[in-house]
Amino acid sequence: MRAQFVLSEIGVGLRRNLTMTFAVVVSVALSLALFGASLLMSDQVDSMKGYWYDKVNVTVYLCGKNDVGESPSCAKGAVTPEQRQQIETDLKKMPAVQTVAHETADQAYKLYQKEFSRSPIASQLTPDLMPESFRVKLKDPKDYDVIATAFKGRAGVQSVQDQKSILDNLFGLLDGMNWAARALMALMLVVALMLIVNTVRVSAFSRRRETGIMRLVGASGFYIQAPFIMEAAVAGLIGGIVACGMLVGGRFFIIDGGLDLSSKLNLIEFIGWGPVIEKLPLVLATSIVMPALAAFFALRKYLKV
Repeated sequence: MRAQFVLSEIGVGLRRNLTMTFAVVVSVALSLALFGASLLMSDQVDSMKGYWYDKVNVTVYLCGKNDVGESPSCAKGAVTPEQRQQIETDLKKMPAVQTVAHETADQAYKLYQKEFSRSPIASQLTPDLMPESFRVKLKDPKDYDVIATAFKGRAGVQSVQDQKSILDNLFGLLDGMNWAARALMALMLVVALMLIVNTVRVSAFSRRRETGIMRLVGASGFYIQAPFIMEAAVAGLIGGIVACGMLVGGRFFIIDGGLDLSSKLNLIEFIGWGPVIEKLPLVLATSIVMPALAAFFALRKYLKV
């Protein structure tokens, strides 16, 4: 096969169907940008899970004098020193527990005033209204039920709160947004494939006389199909390059520059450039293989003479 002939046919095909080629490039770029973004979103959620789940605590709130009547376990009033000591001892004995920290009502009040000083109710709170608690760090955050089963309803314990459940709601929302992006990506991929197939068919129809002559003089099927397949692959590659640029530019704009979320949201562990660079070869490979395969199957009928 002469490379010069193939390259010239690719150029002819791209120029002849310039509008549809542009539509293919745009649709491939958008669909693959969404594809890469969904992969990066999954990495971001996994990174956040690893970062935050390592920091979550189970909080065992102790009964205060204001909790009488609100919980059966607080019916006898505030937790006694003996109950407090026994609860702490039992917590430290549990295999699932890594560390136990006691937080007094005064400490809880000072922490609230520091973190939520602008809250409308901050000025109305007093130390006696704040709950005394044990902050329990688990070896495995999934072992929350072990703590809850052992201490819920126990005398002197007002409630047991798992911070992981709060994070699960957030990560559930992020996962839902990620799946929505994947659904949109799938729709864009279908649109891109349809455009590729139609572009190749139009190109093959417009050059049916040339391909017929080539068939009559003994040219092989692959020799005839190659320019069309490579034409689709080139258009897809251009779209893939644009998609890679969108991923790199989007990551820089959102995290480092522009929105600069890395500085504004320093509580979030954002993904670095490594995961972005790792996704680019996959995006480029997909941008070549997907259009080439679509063109190959679309040509089986339209190049028969």
